Amino acid sequence: MTMAPSAESPRPPALNAVDSTPNPLAGASLALGLSVSAWPLLQQLQRSGHTDRVGLTPVAASALGTTPGDILVGTAGELLADQWRKGEATIVVGALGAITRLIAPLLKDKQKDPAVIVLDANGQHIVPLIGGHAAGAERLAHQLAASLGGEVVLTGDAASQQRLALDAFGEAWGWVRGGAPEAWHELMLTQASGRNLTVVQQSGTELWRSSSAGQAFGFTPEGNSGSALAIGSRSDSAPCRWHPATLWIGIGCERFSSRGLIERAVDECLQASGLAQEAVAGISSIEAKGDEQALLHFCERRGWPLRLLSAHALAEVTVPTPSTVVMAEMGTASVAEASALLASGHEAQLLQTKRIFHAEDGERGAVTVAIAEAARALAPERGELHLIGSGPGSLQLLTPDAREALSRCVIWVGYGLYLDLLEPLRRSDQARLDGQLTRERDRCSQALDLARQGARVALVSSGDSGIYGMAGLALELWMDLSEIERPQFQVHPGLSALQLAAARAGAPLMHDFCTISLSDRLTPWEVIERRLEAAAAGDFVVALYNPRSKERNWQLARAKKILLLERPMSTPVVMARQLGRSDEQVSLHNLGNLRPEDVDMLTVLIVGNSSSRIQSGRVVTPRGYPGAALN
Repeated sequence: MTMAPSAESPRPPALNAVDSTPNPLAGASLALGLSVSAWPLLQQLQRSGHTDRVGLTPVAASALGTTPGDILVGTAGELLADQWRKGEATIVVGALGAITRLIAPLLKDKQKDPAVIVLDANGQHIVPLIGGHAAGAERLAHQLAASLGGEVVLTGDAASQQRLALDAFGEAWGWVRGGAPEAWHELMLTQASGRNLTVVQQSGTELWRSSSAGQAFGFTPEGNSGSALAIGSRSDSAPCRWHPATLWIGIGCERFSSRGLIERAVDECLQASGLAQEAVAGISSIEAKGDEQALLHFCERRGWPLRLLSAHALAEVTVPTPSTVVMAEMGTASVAEASALLASGHEAQLLQTKRIFHAEDGERGAVTVAIAEAARALAPERGELHLIGSGPGSLQLLTPDAREALSRCVIWVGYGLYLDLLEPLRRSDQARLDGQLTRERDRCSQALDLARQGARVALVSSGDSGIYGMAGLALELWMDLSEIERPQFQVHPGLSALQLAAARAGAPLMHDFCTISLSDRLTPWEVIERRLEAAAAGDFVVALYNPRSKERNWQLARAKKILLLERPMSTPVVMARQLGRSDEQVSLHNLGNLRPEDVDMLTVLIVGNSSSRIQSGRVVTPRGYPGAALN
């Protein structure tokens, strides 16, 4: 296996919309083509961020003529074997039979085999061949289909019957799976047989139950011997388990205690309490332990965040076993119990009072451990918040980027009407959370909270989320969080009503233009008036959003009066209502005869500038003013 020499600078990786974390929509580390016909699709997959690298067989590379830089060249067997050793997903463009024969010697265990997704050269048929549930091949296949406009070919029983994939669904909610592979295999057979299943749920969001696939189960908050699946923090609740990150482990220790002692203390406490390591949200301690190397290394090794709290804050927490000795030394009567409770937040429950562990052979120091459970999970490092611009209404106008993000997300949050328009795209495993029209902050907070719990969340706005949509408010709330509590954040642009109205009417936006919202619910009317006056004086084409409602029935008339001070009565006006929907209406008027009573909140107006004109049933704004040369 070789890498072709680079002919140009490496393509930069797809980036998160806010920071430099990898694009959450990226799915496979390698896209492999078996023939030269795969090359155009491989390029498209890399440009869209679906793969980090592309590879070709020697025959395909030779047929291509010159091999571009950064392309892996090797036999398909070599490249696939390397992917298997790394345990990384692979997209293959080629014949299904050929891929099946190539991977057959590599197959080991359905719980460990990496995902393999096979596509035809046109990207129209996407087959999750291996690792459909455990390795996420089905999820990746849905994302590819949304991006490429192709069709997922699913033959698995759960998918074909629209059943919830019990062995995989929790990952999208930010949960970690527990239980032996044999137990999961038995559970999936039981589900396939059609027998009724009861799920024990003691922690984590219950919104998954509202999906059509999630409604097929019985539920109980208490464990019983007949439950095969449990959702919670306990390791002994059922043979198969999903663990939301709800446990906070408070640790106090002597200076220079050894990492081995900390590990033993934590593991013994979890085991004795019947609690699962997979349910741990993080470690908490007093600020004075921020330089304790063994504690830092322990957290890094386990992948658990460390939350350090002040002595003053800990001293305010009521605990069952305070210590005068600790008070004298640390300024608080408790470190382990108090930090576990404080990190867990309101309504926390102390599951394990403090236990003190002293050094044994090969260990050093002393460690105190307590465990509390939070009312809400916290796993922001797993969570994703996707701001979706759904476009004006028609699914045909939904961008591939937005469609792909919707496919990835397990719950959609938004105003009910906007979610209804997207409903044909929602799978049986995806839930929706409807909000009221004027409760934007509530919707943003709900979506952000779910993402902080570890879920993949779509927050839906109509049009473009960054134009009078939810992106700004959601980003402000995200910025208010500490860095360790921020989930991934990405904005996916949509087609705005302004753009579609312009396209329907002709070409009114060919010169400088601005958009102004006439809603004074969030902006004082005095400010809106100043903007209207400036736009009129500057001879901008003006798009008016939120022009009129039952409660706000005078603002449009005032805006019309302001604009008429600077431009003639004959100025063209585009009135576009219910854009992109079945009852769409687009009509042309002039500013003098515009009737405000004909306008409502479902309407967007475009008011031309001094050079705009109506001709042959279309509106055009010349690119240059009269007498100016086009360039």
